[in-house]
Amino acid sequence: MRLSTWFGSDAHGDLVRAHLTGAGVDLTRGSDGAERTSTALARLDSDGAAQYTFDLEWRVPATTVDEHVRVLHAGSIAATLPPGADEVARLLNGGATHATISYDPNVRPTIMGEVGPARERIEALVASADVVKVSDEDLTWLYPEQDPIASARNWAHRGPALVVVTRGGSESVGLCAAGEVRDPSPLVSVVDTVGAGDSYMAALLDALWRADLLGASRRRALHRIGTTGLRAAMTHAAAAAALTVSRAGANPPSRDELEQSLARHGTSTPAPRAEDA
Repeated sequence: MRLSTWFGSDAHGDLVRAHLTGAGVDLTRGSDGAERTSTALARLDSDGAAQYTFDLEWRVPATTVDEHVRVLHAGSIAATLPPGADEVARLLNGGATHATISYDPNVRPTIMGEVGPARERIEALVASADVVKVSDEDLTWLYPEQDPIASARNWAHRGPALVVVTRGGSESVGLCAAGEVRDPSPLVSVVDTVGAGDSYMAALLDALWRADLLGASRRRALHRIGTTGLRAAMTHAAAAAALTVSRAGANPPSRDELEQSLARHGTSTPAPRAEDA
């Protein structure tokens, strides 16, 4: 996996580099070009939910999307905060030639500015994506007068193969051409919610990868995913998010940890197939 990011040669940046290197992530050259490393301070409420204070500066190092890239993912601040956001949009729009495009708006109202311009940018990215994951809270901020699932249905008609809405500890709702899926969230004791959405997104892509549904050459197959296949991917993703919220910090599980947890609970997440309906 290759990550194009932006951090500095300072103490925080050293921690970022060490963590990524330990996880086997290949950094795009120039990712350490920032004057300082951006930070996010998370404050937890009594339920473990986080509120964030950001100190950010975001640019994109020179990044190439070629035939070796099968999945291109972006989201949240990176896709909306200038000046890097414009380069992210260019990469996502051009990357579809080679890769599945994945997008998670992961709304941060305190730094995304007025809802109107943010909504316009987010909608354009949704239209260019194949896989979209969004929370009901994100959709409520973007479309306060509309039910979140109705908003997700509108997004699904803009071009993505699938749109998945997470609803905290209750359920997730998936939409694809074959229909809609509701998948209950696993019961878990919540320590904090930091990293839950990112864990869900990563595991959703992992499930689709295992099913050989990612990459530009598999776009038609991805658009044919059925409700059974979509539910399998969502269950896999929800299990990863449940592990993340059960421990402190943004500490997502490895694939091995996820498989072991599923086995202990007597569940399995078979790889979704395009023909499942």
